[in-house]
Amino acid sequence: MSETYPRGLPSTRPRRNNRRSSPNLLLAALPAAEYARILPSLQPFAARVRQVLHQPGEPVEHVYFPGDGFCSELTVLTDGTMVEVATVGREGMAGMLAVGDAPGVPSATMVQGEMQTCFRMTAAAFRAEMERRQTFYAVLSRYSQTLLRFIVQSTACNAVHSQEQRLARWLLTAHDHMARPEFPLTQEFVAMMLGTSRSTVTVAAGILQKAGLITYRHGRVTITDREQLEAASCECYRVTAQLWHTLQDNRSQSR
Repeated sequence: MSETYPRGLPSTRPRRNNRRSSPNLLLAALPAAEYARILPSLQPFAARVRQVLHQPGEPVEHVYFPGDGFCSELTVLTDGTMVEVATVGREGMAGMLAVGDAPGVPSATMVQGEMQTCFRMTAAAFRAEMERRQTFYAVLSRYSQTLLRFIVQSTACNAVHSQEQRLARWLLTAHDHMARPEFPLTQEFVAMMLGTSRSTVTVAAGILQKAGLITYRHGRVTITDREQLEAASCECYRVTAQLWHTLQDNRSQSR
């Protein structure tokens, strides 16, 4: 299978003449002096699966910079239904709404893949750093624009692509974030993320498993044929993977 797009998320590469390298790609893009200045405001943080980092309707008190694992940005409806609009891993930051001063937002952030390496910063410290209008501001502004494009693509995906395609895309994204082929996953959780029923997820997962692309057993999924899973996914996986690689390339060119 020939590929004209990069696979997965960009890697973290140490910068030349810089003894510091963060596992989070946004932080890794900062000049050493700027990173050293904000380092005291970065608190090491570990999060378990299903831990809620931001509650709907409540002020955002912290933003999070994952170094591994990932979390989901969720839209929460009035009946409590939650639908995923974006995933955030080492390429990004959870809590972009902290940029504003809104008292609360109708969205939530939930951990989907255990984050053993993560850094959190108070919303006040984040806003103060953004107001400096230095590299941190430029890096986060570009990230927010890319995140918006990701959400727009996800919205189109949810509207027009099949459940099997969307599930394949979600599994590929989770694989990229977790960096291993096996990870915990329940059908109930995926149904919530995709905004569909558990029975629909059962059928979609069954199709992928019968085709030999994944195995699913006792709440754990294993990706057994990554290449064919990419073929089974919709174009949205390739588009969003390209978004993150373009963002990383722009960071590298600006150094």
